[in-house]
Amino acid sequence: MSDFKFLDYSCSEGLVTIAINRPPYNVLDIATMAELSNAIDIAAKEDAAKLLMITGRGEKVFSAGVDVLDHTPDKVEQMIEVFHGIIKRLLVFPLPTVAALNGSAMGGGCELALACDMVLATEDTKVGQPEIKLGVFPPIAAILMPRIMAQPRAMELLLGGGLIGAQEALNLGMLNRVFPRESFTQDCQRFVEQFLSLSRVALMYTKRAVLEAAGKPFLEALFTVEQIYLKELMATDDAVEGLNSFMEKRKPIWKNK
Repeated sequence: MSDFKFLDYSCSEGLVTIAINRPPYNVLDIATMAELSNAIDIAAKEDAAKLLMITGRGEKVFSAGVDVLDHTPDKVEQMIEVFHGIIKRLLVFPLPTVAALNGSAMGGGCELALACDMVLATEDTKVGQPEIKLGVFPPIAAILMPRIMAQPRAMELLLGGGLIGAQEALNLGMLNRVFPRESFTQDCQRFVEQFLSLSRVALMYTKRAVLEAAGKPFLEALFTVEQIYLKELMATDDAVEGLNSFMEKRKPIWKNK
């Protein structure tokens, strides 16, 4: 399934894959970002989906970021609106999201990865926010980076504009896994399979609990999560099936509802 010019879109066995296909650098111009925004909306409506993975075509670059030509005064407001619309969609996406960095992620490409729940990368991937070298700053990274790593390290990356390797990014908490390039596709598939075997509704409510508890004082967060658990999750068929299958010592048969 794909009616896109700059993306490849597929949904198979619970996995929605969106691949940016603008080689060699997978630059995000306004037209590509509009497609990506639309693709994420379509993915959110896939009844059988359990996980969204965003990756890039090619072997060197996941995305070099937003097109510099779209930063000009006559286009910058539209660019910000479209790009930040993508980020907002990812941050509230109802299912788990994974960025699979088939190569380096720079600028807006790095921000796109930061907005996903989990990030995988090849061992030769580099990530970073070089915007400062152009006299600007990355709004999304300015918010998300200090939430992922210690603020002094975030400040160094944002203010210095340097790129770091995959192992350092892993150590800082930006990445979940680093895989060899030659087995990257297979390793990513094995990683996502752990989620694809689970209940869709359990994945959705777990992610929602994490998002709604974020930033709240503990007791307020606990009350919020309790309500999701007791009034919504426990009313689903899969919550009952999961408990019954455990007691009956058999594999659960998910209805995903």
